[in-house]
Amino acid sequence: MTKNSSPQLWLYDTTLRDGTQREGLSVSIEDKLRIAKRLDQLGIPFIEGGWPGANPKDVQFFWQLQENPLKQAEIVAFCSTRRPNTTAATEPMLQDILAAGTRWVTIFGKSWDLHVTTGLKTTLEENLAMISDTIEYLRSQGRRIIYDAEHWFDGYKHNRDYALQTLEAAIASGAEWLVLCDTNGGTLPHEISQIVQDVVKVTEAWGMAKKSNQSPIPQIGIHTHNDSEMAVANAIAAVMAGAKMVQGTINGYGERCGNANLCSLIPNLQLKAGYSCITEDQLTQLTEASRFVSEVVNLAPDEHAPFVGRSAFAHKGGIHVSAVERNPLTYEHIQPEQVGNSRRIVISEQSGLSNVLAKARSFGIELDQQKAEAREILQRLKDLESEGFQFEAAEASFVLLMHEALGGRQQFFEVKGFQVHCDLIEGKETSNALATVKVAVEGKNILEAAEGNGPVAALDAALRKALVNFYPQIASFDLTDYKVRILNGHTGTAAKTRVLVESGNGRQRWTTVGVSTNILAASYQAVVEGLEYGLLLQSQAEAALKASS
Repeated sequence: MTKNSSPQLWLYDTTLRDGTQREGLSVSIEDKLRIAKRLDQLGIPFIEGGWPGANPKDVQFFWQLQENPLKQAEIVAFCSTRRPNTTAATEPMLQDILAAGTRWVTIFGKSWDLHVTTGLKTTLEENLAMISDTIEYLRSQGRRIIYDAEHWFDGYKHNRDYALQTLEAAIASGAEWLVLCDTNGGTLPHEISQIVQDVVKVTEAWGMAKKSNQSPIPQIGIHTHNDSEMAVANAIAAVMAGAKMVQGTINGYGERCGNANLCSLIPNLQLKAGYSCITEDQLTQLTEASRFVSEVVNLAPDEHAPFVGRSAFAHKGGIHVSAVERNPLTYEHIQPEQVGNSRRIVISEQSGLSNVLAKARSFGIELDQQKAEAREILQRLKDLESEGFQFEAAEASFVLLMHEALGGRQQFFEVKGFQVHCDLIEGKETSNALATVKVAVEGKNILEAAEGNGPVAALDAALRKALVNFYPQIASFDLTDYKVRILNGHTGTAAKTRVLVESGNGRQRWTTVGVSTNILAASYQAVVEGLEYGLLLQSQAEAALKASS
């Protein structure tokens, strides 16, 4: 599918304005610039940058983009209509909008008479004047206008005639887009469809009545919120009813329950509904863009998000895995590569032999299902998971388990023991810890000690200190994440603890697992396997390089 072979839809991203209204989400100017550039690469045509003048951060953001503009996207400034009983030409906030220097401006105004009389505390007539005056003034200053009809669907249901008057005022003043907003997120798809169809007919009739006017009638857009978990469905319903612009955010970020998620909307509209949003090549960047934005805003990615989540194409049940191995269409609604994702075979106690064979293959290990080793690995997996291990989140540990079962687990070092001492001052544990480890490498016993910010950090530091002279590459390994889960809390301090440790080398990340009634022993096991797996990756990379030279 190319952009020229299907009906065109215009994407409008509001992650940098509406998305940042999510509770707990905060971004710097640099963060906003990085996200804007990434959205530009993704092919989003309209990127709403914020409300210039609302805070110094947004002012600086627009100034910096004037100096270094985006390559293809239009950056859009956002603002409300002027205040009641003033004039747009004397409205200070509109001067900030002009100073932002954007070609396009999105203005939002009130569609619901309740908001006019209760929120603005003005008359219905003055609200229409506010819409007209604001758009006319910005048009006179050379700006192109997208009009967001706030609370449109609630306003339409409460007073259709007045709601339509607000759109007519925006059209007459020169707005090029009319975006219908489900601001409270309470409308259902069948209502969206009916109302959008009505608006499309009415605006087309206005256009026919004014056909002598050379300016084209504005097109309809949709802006939905997810308070009823209908944002994506509502946006699609609006498109099917005639909307040509879809507003949303990456990962569905937004106030309260969020906005329509562009990471779901784009593939649904493009791959399934037959619309053209971005190019095929750009679509393959969707998963990476989703994870990039979540990383920048410092929010954990939703692993189970449709299309872009790590588990979106993960298969755990043995019957599923066996079927997918034969034909992916059996349990996948699209090819994961179309959105830049990948298939994953999950290993757990629910796995069948097909899971083990597929997982082994993904790591370059060919198992013969007719030989005992494959079934021994499966049985070992189930035995360990019954003890509390979890391999679906710790694939590196499972790779080491497979190598051991096949008799090919490389012995980089042998752990002889460890001790940890934590300082206590007046009965309070400090963050300082001292760890001593004893390992054997190449027939030599090594005893080392190191301090750390807590016992696990100290253990990690001591191990690295003991091994780095033999394996200098360990200096590039990092412990990037550490998770603890109590498995049987009813046993109190004797409870089993599962520890997941994520490690990395700057290019790859891997996760290992440890289980014990002693949290330090579980942590030590996971840290040791993390170092061992990193050395295995390095060894394989060196072998591959040698073989190719």
